[in-house]
Parts: sequence; C-alpha cells; structure tokens
Amino acid sequence: MVSRLSDDEQTIRVCLLISSLEFGGAERQVIALARSFDRDRVKPTVCSLSDKVPLARLLPDEGQNIRIIKKRGRFDFTAVFRVARLLRQESIDVVHAFLFDAEIVARLAAPLARVPVVVASERNSNYTRPLLHRVALRLTQPLFDVMVANSYEGKRFNMRTLRLPESRIEVVHNGVDVEHFCPNAESRRTFRARCNIPADDPVIGMIGSFKRQKAHDSFLRMAARVHQLIPRARFLIVGEVLRDGYAASRQYKAEILELAKSLVLSDRCVFLEKQNDMKAVYNACDLTVLLSTREGTPNVLLESMACGVPVIASDVADNSIIVLDKVTGHIVAKGEDAEAATYALELLWDPAKRIQMGAAARQHVCRHYSIRESARKMEDIYRVYLDRRQGHPVTNWRSPVSARTGASS
Repeated sequence: MVSRLSDDEQTIRVCLLISSLEFGGAERQVIALARSFDRDRVKPTVCSLSDKVPLARLLPDEGQNIRIIKKRGRFDFTAVFRVARLLRQESIDVVHAFLFDAEIVARLAAPLARVPVVVASERNSNYTRPLLHRVALRLTQPLFDVMVANSYEGKRFNMRTLRLPESRIEVVHNGVDVEHFCPNAESRRTFRARCNIPADDPVIGMIGSFKRQKAHDSFLRMAARVHQLIPRARFLIVGEVLRDGYAASRQYKAEILELAKSLVLSDRCVFLEKQNDMKAVYNACDLTVLLSTREGTPNVLLESMACGVPVIASDVADNSIIVLDKVTGHIVAKGEDAEAATYALELLWDPAKRIQMGAAARQHVCRHYSIRESARKMEDIYRVYLDRRQGHPVTNWRSPVSARTGASS
C-alpha cells in the first residue's frame, strides 16, 4: 500500500471513532487522548456514531475536529459507507475504534477507504458478550491490525475468548489529566456547601453508572458498617442511568435506592447525576471506594488519586497494579465489603495517614498514569503499525506491554 506520509510530513492523521460521546469511561478517554496528542506526531479527528455528544464541549477548537455520523438504528449498514467517505475525505492513516458499534463500522469502512491501519480496543474484562457480538467480532478479526486493551486482564480476556495471539494485543492503561484533576480546597468547600454537607463531616464517595458490575450494593453494605461507628459519615454516590439498557439500569437504580432505605442510610446518602465538575466531586470526598465485580482500568480510581484522595478498590482486572496497596489506597477481595469498611474506618479515624496516603496517590498517578504518558504510548503504537504497513523498518520499538511479566496469559 502506498504511504500517505510524505518525506517532509510525519504527522499521522488519526480518526478516533466511538459509538457516542456521553459520560462514560471510554468516551472520556477519547476526549482526553484527543486533547493530549502531540500535534507534531498525531492530528486527531473525533467521530461519533451518535448525536449524543455532551463531552464534545471539552474539545478545544484549535487543532480539533469533531464529526457526527449518526447510526440510524442497530443494523444501519449505511454508516459503514458514510464513515468510509469521511475517512477518505480526511485522508486518515489510522482509525482507532472504541466500543462495539464503532469497532464493527471501523473494520468494515477502513478497507473501503484504503486506510492503512485499524486499531481495535478493549475497555473491560471478564464479561459475557452477546452472541451477535461474538460472531461479528470473530468474522471481522482479519480486518484490524492491533487491539489496544486498557488492562492486562482485558488482554488475557481477549486471548482466551477470541483466541487472539498475544502479539496482536497491546496494553495501554487509561491516563488522567493531572493538571485538571488535582487537590483543590476551594472546590471542596464549594461543592460540600452546594450539597448541604457540613465541612467537617466525613465523606466517602462512589462514582459509577448504574450497572450491576459497579456493585453499588456492596458499597452500601460497607457504608452501613461505617455508619454504625461514625454516625456523621456521609456517602456521596455519583452516577447516572445508562442510555443503552435504560430499563435494566433504571430498575437497578431503584433497587439500590430501596437498599439504602432498608439499611437506614437514606438520610446519609447523597445521590447525584454525573457532574460537569468531577474534580470538585473528588475533592469533596475524604476517600473513594469502588467495589466493582469487573473492570478495565477505572478512570475514577486514577482521577481520585490525582486529586490526592486515597481509594479502596476490589481486586479485579488491573486495580492491584494501578493502586499500590497500603500506599496509595487499599485493595480488597471482590465482595469483601466488611474488609472495605475496616479500611475506610481506619482512614477516617487517622487523618494524618489519610493525608499521607493521598499525597502518595497523587505522586504515583502523576508519575505513571498521566494522560500525556498514555497518549505518548498510543502515538508510538500508531507509528509502529503504520510503518509496518508501509514496509518501513521498525527500530528501537519496545511494546508498552513488554515490561510487564503479567502481560501473557
């Protein structure tokens, strides 16, 4: 295939294709990557298959493009041809797809537009794919060059379920904008006042959409244990009902609200929809807790730690890699809400330890999980796979996963 890159132009034109730009983890990572790429290396175009794009406002005008190619129903195959037209018009070198609809559209559109490199994604792990998804993903496996998973567990999951060889999957953990997500005493005071939370009340936060894998029930059972010993404790629960699977998500939220009532926690819990200023949410908390049953790389853990707020997380996916146990937070076994309560009480009773752990958490994220570091790794992957397609020699390439002994299954 003929290279689209001239000798004097080394910028790679990348299309970040995603199913929507609503308030989800994958969607937020797409925006963060688009904002963080080195413009001398990558020129990004963001394309959504839905007109629901509230996060698009976070894209700066300068050097940014946002395109909406609305998918008109579940089986709208015209989206493939419309995306292919966009890829040709923008002379795209690499299309990087996020979430199932975008994955399939990208794999089918790229050959039509003669795009050299297709990058697939895995944002989760250890879930059950619908039959239609399994069939579509297997049939289109020859149509992508490399999959980028945001966790080693996600890599192993795809090796196991899709029989992908290790060499076709790279791992790049999520990154966080450490300049935006940072400790801020003023936002702490302002947000607590807006929520009628006294300045000196202990606050434990949980951030997550209403889907069962987030285990809000475990969080509430932990909260009940904490409340018994610290009656003034507040529990800040931030998240929204999913647009996809709305009925099931709404039913799940109703169950969680009923559980809070049965645990006599209703007056201690503050339930909020997703907030525009998430930095203020984290800063309003003394610690955050995420007891999910499965994950990829949870943005909320990285964002909380970047704000200097220690975390307690279940030992799923790569949580034990990104959270240094007993240094930046605590890792507990899945379903161990009693153990989580013990650690929460320990941190609430020992402010000095909590502050020390929060400072270590921010330092750890700034050093290893900044969005700029994630973007740099992604830029390297784009360059290497594009060079391979163009028949250029690849030198000094070290896969982002090569340093981890846990990368293989």
